[in-house]
Amino acid sequence: MRIFVAGATGVIGRRLVELLTDRGHEVLGLVRDDDGAAIVESRGGTARYGDVLDLDTLAPAMAGADVVINAATALPVKDKPTDEDWAKNDRVRVDGTQNLLAAADDSVERFLFPSIVWVARQPDGSRFHENAERHPDRATKSAAEVEDILHEAASEKGFDLTILRLGFLYAPDAGHTHQMAEQLLSGDLPVVGGGLLGRRDSELSLLHADDAAEAFVEAIDENATGLYHVVDDQPVTVADFFTTFAEQLDAPKPSRIPVWLARFFVGTEQVNVLTKPFPTDADQFRSDVGWEPTYPTYREGLAKVVETWENDGTIRKTPSGYEWVGGQTPRQQRSAKPAQ
Repeated sequence: MRIFVAGATGVIGRRLVELLTDRGHEVLGLVRDDDGAAIVESRGGTARYGDVLDLDTLAPAMAGADVVINAATALPVKDKPTDEDWAKNDRVRVDGTQNLLAAADDSVERFLFPSIVWVARQPDGSRFHENAERHPDRATKSAAEVEDILHEAASEKGFDLTILRLGFLYAPDAGHTHQMAEQLLSGDLPVVGGGLLGRRDSELSLLHADDAAEAFVEAIDENATGLYHVVDDQPVTVADFFTTFAEQLDAPKPSRIPVWLARFFVGTEQVNVLTKPFPTDADQFRSDVGWEPTYPTYREGLAKVVETWENDGTIRKTPSGYEWVGGQTPRQQRSAKPAQ
């Protein structure tokens, strides 16, 4: 099939381009500049110039596509994102989706969207599934809005719709994973917990970006439509995730701070992600599609992250442990340049 990927240079998008071309699909990757084009073409795709926020650029870029995947986001990678930062992500998600729908021609048969599982986290912290009532907050309201927009559009236009709600993503090339590791190595990433002293932990559902991309490819090849949760095998507390990551990096054991104090440093939205539970599973997706994660838990996934960084020079082994050498993610490299 001819598959159009918006967000083709992002963490999921880069993987999608490569995996889909490996499966024999023709992949059109939306890019804004020549650096983005190089990323797409190095993975076997064809670069199409445009911007999800510029409707006039999308029709020629999408021409002839059978399938559209909207993986475009502008998630803030900051210690304390502002409302303006979240509003930018809202525009990319909501306005971008509406523009893609408006520009799509009659050849489009399927539309896929990566949503997030914690849009449906339950107020009591209990385990939930695809049919659970949603409870969006400031950071997730745009994901809920896009889900609604797509359901309505699919009903009106008759295309098949697949929404994969993904667990909290991590990967060696993900900005938030870089941020966590650098702060763990410097001793500046505490565990944020509930209660007066921050001793109450929440279970989160995670997913390595490799497994996220593979899930989309499997959904396409198996013609799976509908709403699914896609997460790894084991929900984990923030304390266990950070502690395991620190151990893999030979970093100091993270300290703890309570929610009320953390809000001053990282903001309410960041604290909500870390302290409000969202335990779920991918049982329905596994049953319908046959997908299995390459990294069944965070332990295997984090080990691969650290191995990748050691091999590519992002971290360096010293007599006292690893030290952060650096290197920006592709998104950080692009954001440092003027918009084109």
